[in-house]
Amino acid sequence: MIEKHPFTPFVPQNSRILILGSFPGRESTQTIRDNDWFYCANRNQFWKIIESVYDQVLLTTSSKQELFKQKHIAITDIIESCERRENKNSDDNLINKVYNKVAIAKIVAQNPITKILFTSKSVYLEFLQNFDKPKGIELAILPSPSPVFRRMSLNDKINVYKSQLLLS
Repeated sequence: MIEKHPFTPFVPQNSRILILGSFPGRESTQTIRDNDWFYCANRNQFWKIIESVYDQVLLTTSSKQELFKQKHIAITDIIESCERRENKNSDDNLINKVYNKVAIAKIVAQNPITKILFTSKSVYLEFLQNFDKPKGIELAILPSPSPVFRRMSLNDKINVYKSQLLLS
């Protein structure tokens, strides 16, 4: 079954940072959930990390979007549609991928992006293999917010995100 990305890229005016992930989990692509948006799987640590970085509680999609507007942060994923070999969330299960090349190129061309942050090393490597590397833009890898990535504590992940987001 082909799954299409359920969220449009979120791009506040004059975005300076672009956060790129891979593709939403099946909870977001196979069901309709209230207040669903990027990284809203129950166990994903992304929003806990962002809350700690900016010392804010982000309970709704609109509060998350408002923070990203204030901080000039855009967010999307590198995959527009795909299939899953097995009905699991792991990026290793994603096949027959169609990449989000047009939207990402448009974001970079129409905004003063200075840094692209990848939400894992695998997203970074897949980006380098399938996209034109943007000139004059810093590329940095964040630790995966997935609960499966246990090589780093939540506090260590928060510190890396702070170093990338607060110095931009």
